[in-house]
Amino acid sequence: MRVNDMPKLLLSFYGDDFTGSTDAMEALAFNGIKTVLFLEPPSRELLQNKFKDVKAIGLAGVSRAMGIKQMDEELKPLLEELARIPSHIVHYKMCSTFDSSTTVGSIGHVIDMGMEFVPCTDKQKGYVPLLVGAPVLKRYTLFGHHFATVGEKTFRLDRHPTMSRHPVTPMDEADLCLHLAKQTNKSIINMDIHDLSGSPEQVQKRLASRLEKHADIVLFDVLDDERLKAAGRLIWEGASEQGNRWVVGSSGVEYGLVMHWNEKGISDPANDSLVPVEAVNQILVVSGSCSPVTAGQIRYALSNGFKGIAIPAERLIMPGEADKLRRQLVDQTITIIQSGLSPLLYTALGPEDASIGRIQSRLLTMGYQAADSGRLLGEQLGLLTKEIIERSGLRRFVIAGGDTSGFVTRQLGIYALEAVIPVAPGGPLCKGYSVDERFEHIQFVLKGGQVGKENFFAEVREAAR
Repeated sequence: MRVNDMPKLLLSFYGDDFTGSTDAMEALAFNGIKTVLFLEPPSRELLQNKFKDVKAIGLAGVSRAMGIKQMDEELKPLLEELARIPSHIVHYKMCSTFDSSTTVGSIGHVIDMGMEFVPCTDKQKGYVPLLVGAPVLKRYTLFGHHFATVGEKTFRLDRHPTMSRHPVTPMDEADLCLHLAKQTNKSIINMDIHDLSGSPEQVQKRLASRLEKHADIVLFDVLDDERLKAAGRLIWEGASEQGNRWVVGSSGVEYGLVMHWNEKGISDPANDSLVPVEAVNQILVVSGSCSPVTAGQIRYALSNGFKGIAIPAERLIMPGEADKLRRQLVDQTITIIQSGLSPLLYTALGPEDASIGRIQSRLLTMGYQAADSGRLLGEQLGLLTKEIIERSGLRRFVIAGGDTSGFVTRQLGIYALEAVIPVAPGGPLCKGYSVDERFEHIQFVLKGGQVGKENFFAEVREAAR
């Protein structure tokens, strides 16, 4: 099938980590937009033969952990392939906490990259929309400054208890325009909450006024659904009228678009294709997250029917120890499953866990950098998860941690997934499509560090429709 013969999708997106990718898929799927998330760019034949009824597709990646050179070598070809699939919008979906730096997960470099091969058709009015806020995830942008809520308290990003102390990309600047300016020389303007208030005509006029001096990037404030829908309308109109196909932002992009699409009758939240799903008695949980939210969920689960195993991560990345340690962990896990409990394996209990310092020290002695921890540990956790599922036969699991999720799904031969049940915003229960028939339609959640209430793991176990 030729590219030009394919029906045009509403949207295609690349997610900079796996948990964030399912977040974007969820925003579309549970609003009547049939969406499939792929692990590699799908062929035209696959889309036509197996997924011909989809309206949006995603590509799950790991670019949040990539350096500049790796982005150029690995990310750029993927984005170019995605851009060749006919769609109204090509979205680079990044984390709603904007964690990035000049050397790791550079959002500015991605924006520059996309502007090369997804050019705007209207050179005078063209710009790259940037939208980071997502009220459903309690992420807000006000006058260009970004905020995120933990529990009942909202923090400016540079004071966030996790992101300000992120081991690889600590966020020390809440002004997104200033933070981004360190990563790109493109000009940036902010459409603030006042600009986005009022009638569609008033908002459009303000945007046109701001663009008179030309800007390469427009950052949209997001405080509430009203402003989010206004931003979604501007993004859709920009794609339709000026050819602004290249969009960068969090899943707030999808949420803003579906609000506008629902209003215009392009999508219908009542028109979903979700199938019945039953609760299960046991699940497997594997966590590579150091988030305090995940730590609270682990502690709650261990007091409510889950049995924990602390993974000595600094040993798991040692070539001489990894295989033997994995076998020991698998045996311990199988014993827990046979006892009737749900096993929960974790590498850390929050950002202050001593294990983080130990693994960073071990990385240095091995000649690696802190940024390599996601890949090295993720590969081992992927093998560990596969071996447990092979021996136990469990059909539902949770992976906590964006870097970890990508490696686990690849180990299981999963090439695509769909959201089947909402569990918590940003963490839907999914079913997988695998090249290995043993794992076909296996159910799982890929959980970001900030996703879910303290009883999240129990909610996944009990999820039904």
